[in-house]
Amino acid sequence: MEFGFGPEDEEFRDEARAWLAEHLTGDFADAVGRGGPGSEHEGGAQRRAWERELGRGGWIGLGWDSDAYGNRRATLTQQVVWAEEYARVRAPGRYGHIGENLLAPTLLAYGSQEQRDEFLPAIARGEALWCQGYSEPGAGSDLAGVRTRAVREGETYLVTGQKIWTSLAHDADWCFVLARTEEGARGHRGLSLLLVPMDQPGKIEVRPIQQLTGTSEFNEVFFDGARARAAHVVGGVGQGWRVAMGLLGFERGVSTLVQQIGFAEELAGVVREAVASGAVGDAVVRDRIVRQWAELRVMRWNALRTLGSGGGGEGAGQDLGAPSVAKLLWGRWHQRLGELAVEVRGAAAAVGPSDWRADAPYELDALQRLFLFSRADTIYGGSDEVQRNIIAERVLGLPREARGPR
Repeated sequence: MEFGFGPEDEEFRDEARAWLAEHLTGDFADAVGRGGPGSEHEGGAQRRAWERELGRGGWIGLGWDSDAYGNRRATLTQQVVWAEEYARVRAPGRYGHIGENLLAPTLLAYGSQEQRDEFLPAIARGEALWCQGYSEPGAGSDLAGVRTRAVREGETYLVTGQKIWTSLAHDADWCFVLARTEEGARGHRGLSLLLVPMDQPGKIEVRPIQQLTGTSEFNEVFFDGARARAAHVVGGVGQGWRVAMGLLGFERGVSTLVQQIGFAEELAGVVREAVASGAVGDAVVRDRIVRQWAELRVMRWNALRTLGSGGGGEGAGQDLGAPSVAKLLWGRWHQRLGELAVEVRGAAAAVGPSDWRADAPYELDALQRLFLFSRADTIYGGSDEVQRNIIAERVLGLPREARGPR
């Protein structure tokens, strides 16, 4: 299917550019370029205020399939336009991404009307911050191994267990938690998705996880009898696997194009470094740079084709094939870019800044952070092995991989 922009899209682009130029000023100007992958720890207060600014401007919820919650709806091409313009001006990394792009579409697809009325308006205003409680120690990419439990007690559930790699949990108001609600159930059965308030002193503990980059975007979260209302189970008790898989389908839609614009900026930085270091004189290095550029163009065309055919826009929660292909493509591509970023600098890539002092924090530069952070690209968000299983089993119809007893 052809994917193109018409006159109305270009008018929308002009509006988006004008709004961003007007509002990325003052305090928000300092947040430009902050909060992307590898630097999600930066400027938290500013970026949270920026979410409210986006809400007042009507720029949250553009892709929802309803405009009944104070949000503004936009066509698919207009969503792409907004994503592109947002990325091009290096606007702050979105603090509300998880609520807007993961939870909200899931509530619209699987939640009750009461849940939508309660939670979606606050997300549209940029006021409620969410985190995702999926992965656990021993149950990361394989969510069927979830051990966190939720026990019914009257009109509430008591949630006990541990989640890990939880982005923004230290600042979130709510967490959607995949937990086992049926005693003795194993694998995909007996799971439910619960909406859990994070402000429960003594019941929820958040501990930051320091990464190779020295930063702490992720956290481990401990639930010790944390309470969730029975009315806040999404999609019905025992339906957690279906809802969780639907949510993962929503995870990679228009936002993939935002990511690719960031990739293009990183590639340009690697090219500049190759020129400065003289590495571009090596024919092998030039070939690798051209390959990175060509593959990035292919990823963009694949993303646009997927969106244009419906495999990643509305209904994406029902089609995991296209998102899995996209994840496989960009994960390894980004790792290769990080490796190239180090190689074009030679030995200088292994040392810190020239003005570094022993009594000051050790700061990585952008290319060093790119290399270290990209090592995790083929693991987080579903490892490459899991993505290949999804494609093999759910798209190609191949036999399921043999799994040992749990």
